[in-house]
Amino acid sequence: MAHPDTTLESRSRRNLLKVGSLALGGLVIGFSLPFPGRSFAEQVLSEGPEDQPMSNAKALDAFIGIDRDGKVIFTVPKIEMGQGAQSGLAVMIAEELEIGLDQITLKEAPPNEAIYNDKLLNFQATGGSTSIRSNWEPLRQAGAAARLLLIQAAAQRWQVGADQLRAENGRVLGPDGQSFGYGELVDDASKLPVPENIPLKPAEQFKLIGKPTRRLDTPAKVNGTARFTIDLVVPGMKYASARACPVIGGTVRSVDDRAARKVPGVIDVIRLGDAVAVIGEHTWATFAGVRALEIEWDYGDNADIDSAQMEREIKEALDKPGALANEQGDIDKALKDAAKTFEAEYQMPFLAHAALEPMTCVAQVRPDAVELWVGTQVPVRAQTAAAEASGRPAEQIIVNNQLIGGAFGRRLEVDFIHQAAAIAAKVDYPIKLTWLREEDTTHDMYRPHYIDRFAAAMDAEGRLLGWRHTIAGASVLARFAPAAVPDSGLDGDAVEVAIHPIYAMQNLRVNYVPVPPKALRQSWWRGVGPLRSTYMLESFIDEVARSVDRDPVEYRMELLGSHPRAQAVLRLAAEQAGWGEPLEAGHGRGVAVQEVFGSFLATVVELQVTEDKGIKLKRLVVAVDCGQVINPVSVKSQIEGGTLFGLSAALFNEITVSKGRVEQSNFHDYRQLRISEAPPVETFIVESREAPGGVGEAGTAMIAPALVNALASANGTRIRRLPLARAGYYVI
Repeated sequence: MAHPDTTLESRSRRNLLKVGSLALGGLVIGFSLPFPGRSFAEQVLSEGPEDQPMSNAKALDAFIGIDRDGKVIFTVPKIEMGQGAQSGLAVMIAEELEIGLDQITLKEAPPNEAIYNDKLLNFQATGGSTSIRSNWEPLRQAGAAARLLLIQAAAQRWQVGADQLRAENGRVLGPDGQSFGYGELVDDASKLPVPENIPLKPAEQFKLIGKPTRRLDTPAKVNGTARFTIDLVVPGMKYASARACPVIGGTVRSVDDRAARKVPGVIDVIRLGDAVAVIGEHTWATFAGVRALEIEWDYGDNADIDSAQMEREIKEALDKPGALANEQGDIDKALKDAAKTFEAEYQMPFLAHAALEPMTCVAQVRPDAVELWVGTQVPVRAQTAAAEASGRPAEQIIVNNQLIGGAFGRRLEVDFIHQAAAIAAKVDYPIKLTWLREEDTTHDMYRPHYIDRFAAAMDAEGRLLGWRHTIAGASVLARFAPAAVPDSGLDGDAVEVAIHPIYAMQNLRVNYVPVPPKALRQSWWRGVGPLRSTYMLESFIDEVARSVDRDPVEYRMELLGSHPRAQAVLRLAAEQAGWGEPLEAGHGRGVAVQEVFGSFLATVVELQVTEDKGIKLKRLVVAVDCGQVINPVSVKSQIEGGTLFGLSAALFNEITVSKGRVEQSNFHDYRQLRISEAPPVETFIVESREAPGGVGEAGTAMIAPALVNALASANGTRIRRLPLARAGYYVI
């Protein structure tokens, strides 16, 4: 079984790619296949001459290489974060190339947005549930093109028509029992022109796609040989940890490091602008040294800010017009003339990512280069951060991307990489920076606090005429990619799902008011915009239905007439959950349905609530239509993992601020759902031939509204502000 390359030798991944592409003596396939009629060899040589690294190529998106031994090397444009994305991508190649997954070797792609750009995200990144969606056709075309070229090469050797040959298990088979292994044909195949037309397999011929397959990363993770950044040891490496100012924007005024230097194993203490780092012979020495530091801080302008102040500012913003996201009909008139109206506000708190692997980066600053070993979702941004911290040009930054031990959006950020490179620039040996869990929690990049205000208009029969929806909260996009935000301030992520509700209505207005937080840095959190909006919309539509004495499932079904796929998953989830069947007192069911990340999902929660607010989760049922499934086992595991991840947040999680400081510090006060508290997630997959949708974040987006809707059904209490623990609820 092939595994991702985790070698630690100090060598450039660009040079590996250059060797793999130009001196392999084999066939190289570019995903975009932009120049029909030219040979692959000509294309590669023209775009990346031998005296330049292939990272300078402009025409190719990524590469499949087949060497003379028949080894298939897949340079993967996506990093593995535990969701099986790399295995899913490999399945698409293997399907069209007619090989088994065990015949593929994975290599991590180097930083290069000209080559490895995600077509949906528009930069080189792993996130947004785009890995499968953005590569569905290009990867299959690459595999199919390679197969066609190998068959054509064999046909020329045997002097027979290509239509008489077929490929199977890494070999081309002839009409009279003859065969060639792929490795025997690659040199000839590389001289052939790119096919004008590349037919793809019809679904009924799939051997791997849609079938349960074993993930490529599983064996190494089971037997302990998988290496994450936190596991790595580079020759000559020392260890480091750091303590930054607890208030964002603050700086170091003075530091007394005498006690820290007395800790056994501590080598050095390094002062940075807003932090102090301790270097030691092992991790525990650095942790003890950091805790022993006596630092006087200049807390800066954010030292008096607290959660109450930030909440007031968001609420005040709701009265401002903000940016118009969408408008149809005349909602003001509809509200004025409506037989019935309903209004509500909902809140979602700041959230930390709380990944199991804290922020960790190995960095070495050498005279000739700066080398990183780090798990990052954004290799080009990592490269840029290290360049800024070390004062070196980006061309000298080598990024060795690693398996990631949990990210949830946190490793779309590069603050810890910048810090690691800054520390490494002050010493003459490599260092591995690992943050304390407390540092990781209090210096995260947080999901923003949002408040949404709705006003709905209904006719005399309770039918929805439309609603007015105002969203207030920080714009992640304005910080992450400010050039992508128009002058109006409209953040497309913040209004996603909300801007085009799946429910039919004649009148609609959606406004967004950005409110930058002063004491926290905001960032993407698993589920991003769809998670944000789905909680608000699915809570509100549930309340609207109940306000006119309608069954929440029936009410939704009537409004989903233009979305048959949404109706289908809603119907399936309701049937499987026993919707409408009588329940005991104190029990309730709640539902949510939406289109998120190109997939349609419906989630039903059944729970029991006691008089003292104890909640027992009885059932979680999810129906998903994610288009063509690559691996049903992975789909179910991702829906399960995402659902339980979102459930933890909805039940327990909230980041609060006092005197400019984050109050939560570790899992004791930012707790997660325990195994004993989590019911099985029953996942039902709708068979579909539509293009694949995303599933990595989809389950996370659906669980919170289904949960609060179930609670309202059970005891009549409507929770409009998460988490439930804030209102005194606990899990039994």
